[in-house]
Amino acid sequence: MAAVVTEGLLSQPRWLPAWLFYDAAGSRLFDQITDLPEYYLTRTERAILTSCGDEMIAAAARNDALHIVELGAGSCDKTRILLRAAVERQDTLLYEPVDVSATALAEAEERIQAEIPGVLVCPRVEDYTHQFTLDPPLHGHRRMVLYIGSSIGNFEPADAASVLRNVRSALTSGDSLLLGIDLVKDEGTLLDAYDDGAGVTAEFNRNILVRLNREFGANFDLDAFVHRAVWNASQSRIEMHLESRILQTVRIPSLDLNLCFQPGETIHTENSYKYQPGQAEALLKSTGFESEHLWTDDRGWFAVHLARAV
Repeated sequence: MAAVVTEGLLSQPRWLPAWLFYDAAGSRLFDQITDLPEYYLTRTERAILTSCGDEMIAAAARNDALHIVELGAGSCDKTRILLRAAVERQDTLLYEPVDVSATALAEAEERIQAEIPGVLVCPRVEDYTHQFTLDPPLHGHRRMVLYIGSSIGNFEPADAASVLRNVRSALTSGDSLLLGIDLVKDEGTLLDAYDDGAGVTAEFNRNILVRLNREFGANFDLDAFVHRAVWNASQSRIEMHLESRILQTVRIPSLDLNLCFQPGETIHTENSYKYQPGQAEALLKSTGFESEHLWTDDRGWFAVHLARAV
């Protein structure tokens, strides 16, 4: 963490990795974001899972039982739709949620075990983006990896491909991946989703500075940075930045850093890529998967792909 923070803040332009958002406070703020009226992503994907979840589980399992693994599970809110569908089909289910937030996983495990008897929750606190392994499947089971919420959109295209190749290397031919993809739409809808009127996304973005103050003794003044969301059409992505309002110097003693920020200078904290039709299929094919099924909402704003490991 120290190494990546140092690298990012000394770069020009400056950046910080989006995974720094997800301490306990950041995870709670993101859960609030998913309930905002402007944040269409969670609501739209949830509707797709609700209407098609049984079909997704049946298509992934074929004639076998499922073992479900979820990447970036967080609170597992939407996931419970699929867990219920799986338990109705096979009575008991092994579910492995993977996330960097131990707090989010603990809360999700407690809720799932209380609400959905038959699900054995085996949480894994780890960063799946660098190395990802799975135990061999049980006899008569297929594994399905859930990667929903458009989390793949937070990666640069080459990095997204690398993540999916890592996932494929952990699977056996015939296992599956359920991938949620946010699609390109009008700029106003996109910007509103990442710059809500209540300011929750702004607080979420600035929480990364709260974390640096707490964990590295930095003296970031939160009021001196403003949240910015930008649609970069040429890259087909929403960008989130923290923009310095003033000329200021920030000290991070434990990293031996003194950082001078000019007015208007930004720290780039997140990208969220939006996919054109056909791009997800091409990405899956290039990483060892074959897209078998596609579900979308009526407006064509969001897509969920079921892809088979080949």
